[in-house]
Amino acid sequence: MGKDGLTHLNERGEAHIVDIGNKAVTHRRALAQARLTGQPATIATIMAGGLKKGDALAVARVAGIMAAKKTSELIPLCHPIALTKVSVEITQDTNSAILISATAETTGQTGVEMEALVAASTAALTLYDMAKAIDRAMVISDIELVEKSGGKSGDYVKAP
Repeated sequence: MGKDGLTHLNERGEAHIVDIGNKAVTHRRALAQARLTGQPATIATIMAGGLKKGDALAVARVAGIMAAKKTSELIPLCHPIALTKVSVEITQDTNSAILISATAETTGQTGVEMEALVAASTAALTLYDMAKAIDRAMVISDIELVEKSGGKSGDYVKAP
């Protein structure tokens, strides 16, 4: 562990992948979310499946799942993880916002927070891509870990 307590830095402050060889194998789960905000008409069109590119919700779900599986290829110091479950839920939050929730699970020696975060953000980016022709001012925000369980550090639930 680095001098500052960050596990991805060694004593010299150099980046390295963390040794998880001695960590216990436990069931690990993480829930992350992202928000896509746009014009009410844009959100309604996305949720109704009315985009010219096709069913944006289905494509975004698949994109999120695929992204979770590729997290270690995208985030340099993440371990490749054998995921046991990934799900992406997309719901209308307000008339101008969509909430994307992604859950990742594994039984292993390291957590799945990054996989859940990558899934939620990729699903949001996919929705943006599919609807940008009608609303380029959409905003992706509030990408955050909502909860996680398993592992040495224990459970985490975001404060309301």
